[in-house]
Amino acid sequence: MGKDIQNGRRNFMKTSALGATAIGVGFVAASEPVMAAAIETDFKGIKAGEQMIPIGSFQLPAYVSRPEKSKGSLPIVTVVSEIFGVHEYIADVTRRFAKLGYLAIAPEFFTRAGDPNTYGTIAEIQQNIVAKTPDAQVLNDLQAALVWAGKNDGDLKKVGVTGFCWGGRITWLSATLPQVRAGVAWYGRLIGEKTENSPRHPVDIAADLKAPALGLYGAADTGISLESIDQMRAALAAASKNPVAKACQFEVYPDAPHAFHADYRATYREGPAKDGWEKCIAWFKKNGAA
Repeated sequence: MGKDIQNGRRNFMKTSALGATAIGVGFVAASEPVMAAAIETDFKGIKAGEQMIPIGSFQLPAYVSRPEKSKGSLPIVTVVSEIFGVHEYIADVTRRFAKLGYLAIAPEFFTRAGDPNTYGTIAEIQQNIVAKTPDAQVLNDLQAALVWAGKNDGDLKKVGVTGFCWGGRITWLSATLPQVRAGVAWYGRLIGEKTENSPRHPVDIAADLKAPALGLYGAADTGISLESIDQMRAALAAASKNPVAKACQFEVYPDAPHAFHADYRATYREGPAKDGWEKCIAWFKKNGAA
């Protein structure tokens, strides 16, 4: 069985409604070379693999991990990817959550726009995939994944969302959804140009937050300034009538760059990554998402 699992790990495929896109749980081209530090979480005591989540006539691909045996409903965590989509790193994160007793779901939110792995640069992915994926569509897909989870042993009273880079921004936005109990955003952008597909950014939604979010950021991040974090803090403080905004917190690691949790990349920083993970799990427990 172990051999089959490993083959499944390498060959996990996602398929769009038209059957036109596919990605394997390897590492995407634009993020290479893969570093030796890449963590590999085994399958002992858990089940993990592809799942298609129905949204009307559309089938949303997702990587789902859960404990092999469980008593009662499982807390749910949605793991939102970087711009690279659901590849081996994101799949591994879901397995880490499954080891802790979660039903962990990583939807492939980009599937309608295409496969990030067909592009060789971050700029190309931003232009051809991310820019063509509306925030409203992502949040709708996330809610559909939760509906599916509720029908598959997930506890809808215990819902957390966590995401990295692009997924960190989406985590902030998802904290406006009534189903979400807590969010943990890893270095997600807080400000930006407003477009038709991205009409609001985290700095614009403080008054609408329904779940407290923890922001994990690096002071050496060249793409997300400390000034933007201060802007977000100010927006949260200004939403004085919303107690959830007041409950949000930030952890800024002094020497950490962007993507410091991404153990397959050269940006990985073991200390902040491990500390952030511990804070993520504690945040979910504190706020009813565990």
